[in-house]
Amino acid sequence: MRYPDGLFGRKDPPRGPGVTPAAPVHAQPVVRAVPPAASAAAAPPPDVAPRAEESAGSRLIVGPNIKLKGVEIDDCDTLVVEGRVEATMVSRAIQIAESGAFRGTADIEVAEIRGAFDGELTVRGRLVVHGSGRIRGKVRYGKLLVQEGGELSGDVGTLADRDGPKAA
Repeated sequence: MRYPDGLFGRKDPPRGPGVTPAAPVHAQPVVRAVPPAASAAAAPPPDVAPRAEESAGSRLIVGPNIKLKGVEIDDCDTLVVEGRVEATMVSRAIQIAESGAFRGTADIEVAEIRGAFDGELTVRGRLVVHGSGRIRGKVRYGKLLVQEGGELSGDVGTLADRDGPKAA
């Protein structure tokens, strides 16, 4: 029996009432979407280990050799940058791997920088700059930890300094 050509040249069996499907000649792999909670259980990249409180929720990983340019990133709990990103971002957490670079504007709760950040960075909570991390631009933070070798340059200050000096 010959079936009409289906999607991608695949032979689809006839469908409808009274048609008994025949056993497939070859099994097709099943592809399923993984909910965010299940994908968080996957192993993290070796140089970016998330904290326990950062492992749940939506997560966007920009892998090595990937360039993401001219986008707005919203409703992303954690952005992991192993490649290059040029974007505007409002999120909960960002992790930039040693091989990663982010250029643009980010307003977030927690940041761990092992690679490069260039632009305007507002971290309402904790900003950690690891020994290989480099940040240039306008930076405002709640709490700051810079490991030996980490670099911060530009207009750097606490969130209280966000609007500049207060007039008396």
